[in-house]
Amino acid sequence: MVADAQVTSGAQVPGAQVPGVQVAGVQVSGAQVSGVQGSGQRAVGERVSGERVFGEHRNLLFTLAYDMLGSVADAEDVVQDTWLRWAGVDQARVENPRAYLVRIAVRRSLERLRSLRSAREDYVGPWLPEPLVTSPDHVLDADNVTTGLLVVLETRTPLERAAFVLREAFGYEHAEIARILDRSPAAVRQLTHRAREHVQARRPRFAADPRQARLAAERFVAAALGGSLSELIKALAPDVTLWNDGGGQVRAALRPVRGADKVARLFARIGPRYAGLEPRWVSTGAAPTCLFLADGVVRVALTMEPDATGTRVREVYGLINPDKLTHVPYGAPEPW
Repeated sequence: MVADAQVTSGAQVPGAQVPGVQVAGVQVSGAQVSGVQGSGQRAVGERVSGERVFGEHRNLLFTLAYDMLGSVADAEDVVQDTWLRWAGVDQARVENPRAYLVRIAVRRSLERLRSLRSAREDYVGPWLPEPLVTSPDHVLDADNVTTGLLVVLETRTPLERAAFVLREAFGYEHAEIARILDRSPAAVRQLTHRAREHVQARRPRFAADPRQARLAAERFVAAALGGSLSELIKALAPDVTLWNDGGGQVRAALRPVRGADKVARLFARIGPRYAGLEPRWVSTGAAPTCLFLADGVVRVALTMEPDATGTRVREVYGLINPDKLTHVPYGAPEPW
């Protein structure tokens, strides 16, 4: 449902599994090392310890990569690349495993982000990040990075994006970021300053109550499905912006739609078409998201962010690109 369909998501953070190891034909995982003698036992113990350490930081690595890339699949690839690098080093000589793993993940994310830039520049219509569904009992390692913030960060350089995410979302000090990025602390301050100024100019910060934001989103969705122009106008902030991502595969608005009147009229026209789909509310971090399913398949993910009052919708992100919806766990329970 967004200029001919819309979008976003909620369940457990995905990621590549840390493989077990095999010794003498026996699969070993966890702390299972009995039955292996001498140096072989020590080797297995070290491998298992390495897997345990990596497992402790995997959610951090995935979340960091996702915040930099906006893609679940690409973030999973970064985590797997980081694991392969970690598995190939002498882990006993690594003084700070967390710092080492974060450094690898950031470097891999930067490489991938640079390789994706040209493809995203040629993208048909607005580019939106893939929805990241989170379970209610799962706590990400960073402050919530919303869909809207990821859209804004897409306009920054890879280094500015990395510095901003590490500083603002994960709370790293400038000196720590400098070591990760191989830049001076002064250069890192400049990177974060430029990114922060850009973000603040395009996204004024305010704390929205999650339940109030959910109620505002529900009012908007109900008005859209009912095709009520008057109720849509009430549910939308005057300066609302609608972003549609069909990826050139599904018909969608090729430019952002701005203003309550235009957005309301658009949804009054297309909203009733989706009344027959099954709505499912999920969590994608700080923003409420409604998935629309047909025959058990997610067709639309609609993410909504409120205005400063928390009572009206100010940003609407409609994802209908099927390639970005394949990983969404539609069976996730409603967490709110």
